[in-house]
Amino acid sequence: MPDSRPRILVTNDDGIHSAGLTALARALSRIGDVWVVAPDRERTAVAHAVTLHKPLRIHQMDKRVYAINGTPVDCVNLALLNILPKQPHLLVSGINKGVNLGDDVLYSGTVSAAVEGTILGIPSMAVSQEGRDQFYFPTGAHYAVRVARLILAKGLPEETLVNLNIPNRTVESVTGVRVTCLSRRRFENPIMEKVDPHGRSYFWIAGTRISWSRNKDADHEAIAEGAVSLTPLHLDSTNYGVLDQLRPWELSIRGRRGSRKTRRVRR
Repeated sequence: MPDSRPRILVTNDDGIHSAGLTALARALSRIGDVWVVAPDRERTAVAHAVTLHKPLRIHQMDKRVYAINGTPVDCVNLALLNILPKQPHLLVSGINKGVNLGDDVLYSGTVSAAVEGTILGIPSMAVSQEGRDQFYFPTGAHYAVRVARLILAKGLPEETLVNLNIPNRTVESVTGVRVTCLSRRRFENPIMEKVDPHGRSYFWIAGTRISWSRNKDADHEAIAEGAVSLTPLHLDSTNYGVLDQLRPWELSIRGRRGSRKTRRVRR
């Protein structure tokens, strides 16, 4: 008999004890059988890192709940290739504490887990919640379930994942849902230098975001106006628009063999 309920894999980069992960798993359990496989501690901004030089260990914490001493991408691989009895119908990564807008997607462990799921052929989405200290995770979970239902029913285009960002407000006060593109941001003072009590310098990679670019249909604009941002991301990062522009470089890089004689320098 076919499975009566879809299998849904949930992971994140904030760690197995994150309130966002708990809210997401609980909400998705209404529409499917949820398996949680997440890092045993916070792994924020590890991007698409894979652990290659130390052993990974699986710790079962509850029924269908597992903690891994690795990255979000490690968790996806172990879940799909070792833990789950069958492939999931959907992978959802989140709910991340803080948005993943614009170039955040290049650094985010939350988004990278969804990218890995897509690489391995699983319809996937990343879910992130605006906020700093307090988060309306029920709002994020509410919209995650809505999008999950659509993906399960309609699927996603090939090699495409969804990056979902939720404004930090109640469901009732959300102003709408927009399909968006990635924006670009600019930082002021991205490297902060401090001095420890022993007089030695140390550094923080931080900075203050001072501006955004790409306002038309941009993800940051949707969040700023209280709307949910849904951005489709594609695995192929090729800039097809400049392929013909760069093809003349081929000859210059290769060089014209035999067309020029080697010049000897007279001394």
